[in-house]
Amino acid sequence: MTSASGYGFSEVLEAIESQSVRLHEVVGTSDLDEQVPSCPDWSVRDLGHHIGEVQWYWAENVRARNADVRSGASLTALPPDDELQAWMGWCTESLLGALAESGPDAPCWTWWAAPRTAGAVGRHQAQEVAVHRWDAEGVGNPGSGRPLPAELAGDGVPEFVEIMIGPAAEVLGGAVTLVANDLGEHWRVEGAAAVARPGATRSAVLNATASDLVLMLYRRLPVPDVDVVGDPMLVASLLSLADTT
Repeated sequence: MTSASGYGFSEVLEAIESQSVRLHEVVGTSDLDEQVPSCPDWSVRDLGHHIGEVQWYWAENVRARNADVRSGASLTALPPDDELQAWMGWCTESLLGALAESGPDAPCWTWWAAPRTAGAVGRHQAQEVAVHRWDAEGVGNPGSGRPLPAELAGDGVPEFVEIMIGPAAEVLGGAVTLVANDLGEHWRVEGAAAVARPGATRSAVLNATASDLVLMLYRRLPVPDVDVVGDPMLVASLLSLADTT
């Protein structure tokens, strides 16, 4: 599996591992009761529980190799605080092992319509853990997380559009072009009206680094007016189409 951005399955596995290891380190050295600024309903403990449960859950679905039936409904038991970091590591290894054993083309249940493959799950999980690593690094100093690796973020923008937004893009009242100015890449998201009447509808261009684009899409960063050319309300409409946590 290689995405249209050129980001392959081996890179996905490496990203899940490296981003998870850093997240484990941050959780392991933080006050577990401290609030996560970019996820204000969560403590550091909640964030650790969330990513562990998510990785274990998707590992169960990948291992099942059944695109039609959801697995992992009974989530793994949560650990005591002094075992949280080790438990998170076990959950990550469970996911990585399942993905490596199954390969990118194996069928897998997903909450999105297509593609329902282990490769698509891995691709999405690489983005999820990278964003949550950024969340964790901002504890005590909001917005201070290190940027997502550029190539990973360069796959994260189209992955978000394809999976998180998907068919909902049809209701967009125009076209938004997302430009990763550090990579020289861009992606155009069009509503049904823009497809039917090219050039005759509202449009906007959002310029930022690939990492900032992903963090804006996941509503971790605000969209500065200076980064938008055209209709800023159209960009706001695009960001409202996905449910992000």
